[in-house]
Amino acid sequence: MADVNQSTETPAEVRAQCDDFRNTFARLRQEIGKVMVGQQAVVDSVLVCLFAGGNVLLEGVPGLGKTLLVRTLATTLHLPFSRIQFTPDLMPADVIGTNIVTEDPETGRRRFEFQPGPIFAQVVLADEINRATPKTQSALLEAMQERSVTSGGTTYKLEQPFLVLATQNPIEQEGTYPLPEAQLDRFLLKVNVGYAPLEDLMTILDRTTGAETPVAGKVVDGPKILEMQKLVRQVVVAPHVKQYAARLVLATHPETDSAAGGPNGPTNRYVRCGGSPRAAQALVLASKVRALVDGRFHVSYQDIQDVALPALRHRVLLNFEAEADRVDPDMLVKEIIKLTPTQPTAAVGVR
Repeated sequence: MADVNQSTETPAEVRAQCDDFRNTFARLRQEIGKVMVGQQAVVDSVLVCLFAGGNVLLEGVPGLGKTLLVRTLATTLHLPFSRIQFTPDLMPADVIGTNIVTEDPETGRRRFEFQPGPIFAQVVLADEINRATPKTQSALLEAMQERSVTSGGTTYKLEQPFLVLATQNPIEQEGTYPLPEAQLDRFLLKVNVGYAPLEDLMTILDRTTGAETPVAGKVVDGPKILEMQKLVRQVVVAPHVKQYAARLVLATHPETDSAAGGPNGPTNRYVRCGGSPRAAQALVLASKVRALVDGRFHVSYQDIQDVALPALRHRVLLNFEAEADRVDPDMLVKEIIKLTPTQPTAAVGVR
């Protein structure tokens, strides 16, 4: 945890906080599992984003439980929840709010008054976000990054903790707009939601076609979440592990000495644009949560590798050659991980 010389907490107090973190994380898993069948890796990734203080993008075809997962998570949290259904005719004001004219009943004077939009909840479901136009999609940018909203020249701070959970359909489907790169970068993790196997599908049928409907219970409130987010920030990352995360991101940059595989490697061949510093931040923050859940007070190389796919798949933009060779971001990120050693070598430099 934090440097002993700078911290007033005893090792026993720190260990108690970490044990409490693990227990709370496990309770959330358990309550969500009452409603959500399977998809354990998806649930864990969403909880990682919650405690790392980031936003999450869930992608999958319709009907796989993305919206159900978000609504169930909201049920377990003592936080205001809102759902925004993104459609082609949705306008930015429908998301952030707008100034309306109000009249004082006593004086008859009229004035502009800001009417907050659904973004002013603390858990926001942006459902099918890529069915709205890029202009409306971008209305979330300031809220996701700055935790504030500006309307009519006035900036309004959003209450903390604040979490955007967006769902999107694959861009190959009818009526979808690709998310702007700047907005994709604001999501801490992008999580792919796949089909349920036979056993899970049978359980889904039992739960959804029977007489009783399972309900998740409340687990944690806002102050407790903020406390847990603060604890995550205190987890130790050794310099060599932090450098590995940085080198992994630099390995996604084409036309540089750090590109994975060298001049003829996959990065130079298939990548149009690599990960930004936010990618390295996502690797480190998500790894800190993973370490705490695993009962450790320090981040390991394996933690970095475990979160690399959801942290990088939406930040590595591929070129036309990748599309022609049917290379997807996951394939590329896995190859970059293989080509990036945990310890720096003479062949792998840092710019």
